[in-house]
Amino acid sequence: MTSLPAVVHSAANAQYKALRQLAQDTTAWRRQGRVWLEGDHLCRAALARGIEPLTAVYAESCPDGQRLPAPSTLVLADPLFASLSALESPARMGFVVAVPLPAVLQPDAPTVVLDRVQDAGNVGAILRSAAAFGFRQVVSLKGSAALWAPKVVRAGMGAHFGLALFDAAELALLDDLRVPLLSTSSHQGEFLHRARLPWPCAWVLGHEGQGVSADVERRAAVRVRIAQPGGEESLNVAAAAAICLHASAAAAAG
Repeated sequence: MTSLPAVVHSAANAQYKALRQLAQDTTAWRRQGRVWLEGDHLCRAALARGIEPLTAVYAESCPDGQRLPAPSTLVLADPLFASLSALESPARMGFVVAVPLPAVLQPDAPTVVLDRVQDAGNVGAILRSAAAFGFRQVVSLKGSAALWAPKVVRAGMGAHFGLALFDAAELALLDDLRVPLLSTSSHQGEFLHRARLPWPCAWVLGHEGQGVSADVERRAAVRVRIAQPGGEESLNVAAAAAICLHASAAAAAG
């Protein structure tokens, strides 16, 4: 008969301290080579993509029927688990998974390029749109929010596991793409609803305030803007990404 793991009650426990770093420190995933996934949805999204957890972590109050298989299990007293969580209502379960091995860039694949997009929520939302609309890889240039930072992972809602991700990429990596780059702008270029969009392509989304940098802009084959009859100065970058990526997917579908 398999014995149940002991419940950890002490904040001095080494496993708990390492886990808290993963959950709250935006750079800990790089040092540890691991990522914290909180909640049933993220854990099941990882399993569905063939990601095997290193450790399953549960709050003591998590029912046995909600627990998922894993090679090892850590059970935390409810107050300790709650102290890890960034959710208003802690999910009572999570996985620790290894950071996926670096992908190999596919030059002809539909791609999203992040040019210094700094808000974690925006980055995660863009990853969700990329996965939903058939873009298979994301090149995140240096200066963008780290793709595996905790807030980005939460905002991505499992999209990470369906994409080839290139974090903190050098600008030169864009030169390996053989698809045309489409640059977004709030004030120049052809209106999106009139443009003939190539497929496959690489959409470039720029910094929330400064837009696409000059070095990236020079590489663009097409410049596109979104009509805004309501008169706002600009759209949130994640909203703009969803509109542009959907337009490409619709054009590709015919």
